[in-house]
Parts: sequence; C-alpha cells; structure tokens
Amino acid sequence: MDDKKFTHLTKSGVKMVDVGNKPITKRTAKAQGRIYLQNFTIERIKKEEIKKGNVLTTAQIAAIGAVKSTHHLIPLCHSLKITGVDVDFNIDSNFIETEVKVMCEGKTGVEMEALTGASIALLTIWDMVKSVEKDENGQYPNTRISEIIVSEKIKE
Repeated sequence: MDDKKFTHLTKSGVKMVDVGNKPITKRTAKAQGRIYLQNFTIERIKKEEIKKGNVLTTAQIAAIGAVKSTHHLIPLCHSLKITGVDVDFNIDSNFIETEVKVMCEGKTGVEMEALTGASIALLTIWDMVKSVEKDENGQYPNTRISEIIVSEKIKE
C-alpha cells in the first residue's frame, strides 16, 4: 500500500488526518433531504395528532443532538466546536423536507455534521409516524427517505 494514495490509511493501519496547522475559519454547511409519507400522515403531523408527540420538534432536537455527536458516529471525523445549528422543515402534501445548517469555527468542514443532522431528523420523523405509515402487513410501502445532499458549503 502506498501511503501517498490514501489520507487515512497507512502501512500500520488507519489514522486521523492532522489538521493542526490549518487556520481556524468560519465554516457553514447545509444538508437537506426528504421523507415521503402518505397524505393522511402529513395531515396528522400538521395537526399534532401523532401519538408519540410533536414530530417536527422531536426531529429538530434529534438533529441537533446528532450534529453534536457526529464525531462519535463516523470513525475518522474530527470533533468540532459547533457554534450553531438550524433545523427547518418544508411540508408538502406527500413529503417533508428538512434542511440542517451547521456553523462552526474550526480547521475542517461541517458537511458530515449537516448530513448526519438531516439524516437523523428524517429517521426520527419515520420513527414517530411508523404506527400510522405501516400497512396491514406491517410494511412501509409508501415511506422512503431520499435526496439527502450537501446543498451548500461556505468557508470564510
């Protein structure tokens, strides 16, 4: 194995890239994604009729926690000093879109944190509504998460 081809692999195993000499800069990343649900599930979310509680507030809390825990979940991800997290939702008739914006002052980007936050927000929504989304066989034929992307990255 050639050490120069891989940034995280060496002849002796894996390593975390040293960012110690990089300057501290303001960094922002936005990630978004969608969860597709049945129309009546969306209506129940809007009316706060889901038995587990307020779906979107719970998803916001989960997303923020996930952003802060990303370095525990992704093995070679640096821990960052997060300075802010915004979690927003856009509700359509058959999907909910989330956008997670993460800000930090650091030496490496926050894309993984934003992606983790968006993913966990959507997974939390699914967990909160699974009792109304599943069919008579206990399956989820109409429920899916997709289109998770980094929609913006800024380094100042």
